[in-house]
Amino acid sequence: MTTQPIDPQALKNAQTWLDGNYSEETKTAIREMLENNPTELTDSFYQNLEFGTGGLRGIMGVGTNRMNEYTVSMATQGLANYLLQAFPLNTNPKVAIAFDSRNNSQAFARITAEVFAGNGIKVFLFESLRPTPELSFAIRHLGCQGGVVVTASHNPKEYNGYKAYWNDGGQLVSPHDKNVIQEVLKISSVDDVKRAANSPLIEIIGENIDKVYIDKLKTLSLSPELIAKHKNLKIVYTPLHGTGTKLVPRALKEFGFTEIIPEEVQSVPDGNFPSIHSPNPEEKASLQMAIDKAKQTGADLVLATDPDADRVGVAVRNSENEFVLLNGNETASVLVYYVLRKWSENKKLTGKEFIVKTIVTTELLKEIADFYKVECFDVLTGFKFIADKILELEGKKQFIVGGEESYGYLIGDFVRDKDAVASCCMIAEAAAWAAEQKKTIYDILTEIYLQFGFFKENLLSITRKGKTGADEIKQMMVDFRNNPPQSLGNSKVICIKDYQKQISKDVLLNTETPINQPKSDVLQFFTEDGSKITVRPSGTEPKIKFYFGMKTQLTDKQEYKEKLAVLESKINSIIKEMQLQ
Repeated sequence: MTTQPIDPQALKNAQTWLDGNYSEETKTAIREMLENNPTELTDSFYQNLEFGTGGLRGIMGVGTNRMNEYTVSMATQGLANYLLQAFPLNTNPKVAIAFDSRNNSQAFARITAEVFAGNGIKVFLFESLRPTPELSFAIRHLGCQGGVVVTASHNPKEYNGYKAYWNDGGQLVSPHDKNVIQEVLKISSVDDVKRAANSPLIEIIGENIDKVYIDKLKTLSLSPELIAKHKNLKIVYTPLHGTGTKLVPRALKEFGFTEIIPEEVQSVPDGNFPSIHSPNPEEKASLQMAIDKAKQTGADLVLATDPDADRVGVAVRNSENEFVLLNGNETASVLVYYVLRKWSENKKLTGKEFIVKTIVTTELLKEIADFYKVECFDVLTGFKFIADKILELEGKKQFIVGGEESYGYLIGDFVRDKDAVASCCMIAEAAAWAAEQKKTIYDILTEIYLQFGFFKENLLSITRKGKTGADEIKQMMVDFRNNPPQSLGNSKVICIKDYQKQISKDVLLNTETPINQPKSDVLQFFTEDGSKITVRPSGTEPKIKFYFGMKTQLTDKQEYKEKLAVLESKINSIIKEMQLQ
């Protein structure tokens, strides 16, 4: 028996499970941790999984802080209770449920469906894996009051998750997210869960929704005649063993593209993600097999979606005909520029249109929007805030396009979450538009920098796992609040925005003004030379993230590499200055 101390709350939660109506297999695993692995027991039981910026997400395993059949069923019971408060049974509430390719996703989706049905709620359950954006679309199309998609997005294979949605098709925002947490906390054991297997309230859906969704995607096209001329544009696509394989190739073909080249190995859905270290389209290694395929086939464009197909990574040929990866800010800039320019050329702009970006996303998007006299709104990090802004302005202004630096984009408003299926189609269309001018997307991006300024962003994530790591991240935020930097990159800090205190401080004048955003544990430092540095703990991963945004002027294409090196050097010096490396 180990003598290592165990966190009291973890021990209390573990004992509740040992005394409760849980499987013998689960209880055996708890006893094993008690005997031999108190650190694992603490990490597994010290808290309940909470709805963060992306919902419920955690490592799969036994415990209150793990994704398993019990935490999924209890979370669903809490969500069901809240839905029934908002939409009583006499209003016939409905939900839609989808799931990705991760291990246990289908089983968790079925459990979720059975709990909703056990509470008298009608369920539309997708027959097999589907992209997250299609779930958002289905909620709106089927007139549902809520929905769930079982996914952990791009997290490692050990994780799974649970994104909850409201009747607008967007993820839960305040007050609903906090209210659901309160309802979940009231569920003290699995005995509180109502569950109905084989219920007639569960209806299986699939192709009927696929067709309507793709037909709607096709209405986004702004240059169908150019796709027809460049339909042979070669596109290599990889779903990274995820759900994108279900709809992305089909959507691209229905848009009019005929040369869709799959990365065969990664086109097989597999929750172990056997061919990659991480199913994250932000990482170069994840796209390497697709890039190799593009080189072999002479392709022009590489697209990679994450396991639930809401985010997309892009590789394009540069001026030396070599493949380079675009980061999320660069892809967002190309998409926003292409869409707004075509809306302007097609005389569709009326003065009531708007775009939305998050506060950590490049300011280049605002520069582009200002040029086309389209309003640009900033929201907190998390696509649910973009969806909430669209809902707030519904019927007053028209949303065109939006995005965030973490590779998530949305075109049109019939989906209310980031949509990699639509994004893949519109990125391919932008490539066809560039090809008509005998240019590449890389050329278009360079021209954007020449017109609007050369923006360079970078992200540094520091991982700290478990309870100890969570405490360390909290302390880092306390330290930055109590001792903010006075200068960064040899430039004075002139403004500090604290989204937790909802205050923007002008350092030079020593004045404060309120921030009209929800409370969030985020700090931003703005310097005299226009740099923007943001610090925030992740809401979905055991990380603290640092976002760096720099700007300079680019007057000639030949200066590109030189100016890029200057901006990258400046970012690296600030990282050292903040003692992050």
